[in-house]
Amino acid sequence: MRAGPLAAVALVAAALGGGAALGIGKGAGWLDQGTKTVVVNAQESKPAALPASAKSKVPALSGTGFDAERIFAERSPGVVTIFAYSGEPSAQDTQISQGSGFVTSASGYILTNSHVITNAGDGQDVHAAAHLFVEFADGDRVEAKVVGWDLYDDVGLIRVRPGDHRLSPVPLGESAAVVVGEPVAAIGSPLGNENSLAVGVVSAIHRSIDAITVDRYKVVDAIQTDASITHGNSGGPLFDARGRVIGINAQIRSTTGTGNDSGIGFAIPIDAAKHSVGQLVAKGKVSYAYVGISTENMTPTIARALGYKVDHGALIVGVNDGSPARKAGLEGGTREVNVLGIQGLAAGGDVIVAIDGRPVRSADDVVRIVSFSLKPNDVSVFTIVRDGRRKKVAVTLDERQLPSG
Repeated sequence: MRAGPLAAVALVAAALGGGAALGIGKGAGWLDQGTKTVVVNAQESKPAALPASAKSKVPALSGTGFDAERIFAERSPGVVTIFAYSGEPSAQDTQISQGSGFVTSASGYILTNSHVITNAGDGQDVHAAAHLFVEFADGDRVEAKVVGWDLYDDVGLIRVRPGDHRLSPVPLGESAAVVVGEPVAAIGSPLGNENSLAVGVVSAIHRSIDAITVDRYKVVDAIQTDASITHGNSGGPLFDARGRVIGINAQIRSTTGTGNDSGIGFAIPIDAAKHSVGQLVAKGKVSYAYVGISTENMTPTIARALGYKVDHGALIVGVNDGSPARKAGLEGGTREVNVLGIQGLAAGGDVIVAIDGRPVRSADDVVRIVSFSLKPNDVSVFTIVRDGRRKKVAVTLDERQLPSG
């Protein structure tokens, strides 16, 4: 929902460590055989309600210090390795992919990334793996079934039968409360090495990173960490000091395009995952509201340079044909300008300053509000600035659809 210049780095989804590396996609020219990718979208800064059957009743660890040894001892039994088979396990041509996940409830629900349990990123229609097996910390394996997945937020939900293995659920925290500098611990199966611990700190919050497989969308509020994660960590938990999951490890940022020089990792915020899980448990799929616009940040210096009379907001640079925004009369950019080193910025469009009375100060705010506060078929009031005047526009929202092709 936001356009922007490409970063001079390669983004690699950190998953499937055992035998398949994850690449950004075929368009980048270095997609390895069997690779997958996907990440996307955003979260609102408030916790989502989870069904009781999908929620852990395990309390947070006591104390205020960070004890990596204790976190690992208490939480590693709830972290699993996931093996996804493209065909029959006995067939010679079956591809096997490996990622991580974590148990969220005694009912057998396990959270992971969508690209761990599906073929997302291979350029074909997305479908679940033919067979899934979950390996626990003690080495025992059981079969798992797919509940559903959310490609936009790269969230996957699977389930095992509670009677097949003793379950050790881990508690979910609130990513909205995460702050830069706090210590974190990642547990997963990097490069096929099951039950591995990595520690670090939260390097940044509210990161906006490109949607790798679902074009035109971003993950906002991603958590950046320097905890070492690599292929195989995808779907694994990022814990805070009290042993609560604050994110699902999903991407690493690499300068080589291979993901081997890991060091900057990104996690899907757990509040976004809760939003996905609630719908997956209820109906097996996730739906998002759709407006049909591309936006850029409006800042005081850009406003002065372009002659706008509003310092902050989301500048509409494009409006999709046939979209709710087009039908409502929202206007995008009419001319390209080069300003403050930004090349080809589409100027002349409306500036969104509020949605249903909620302030909009950036392009990411539009993603947060539309994705997590609004639903398809809602009628939402967009407050815009056009030609120096404020105007309210009613927009009847549609349901977001995956791009075709």
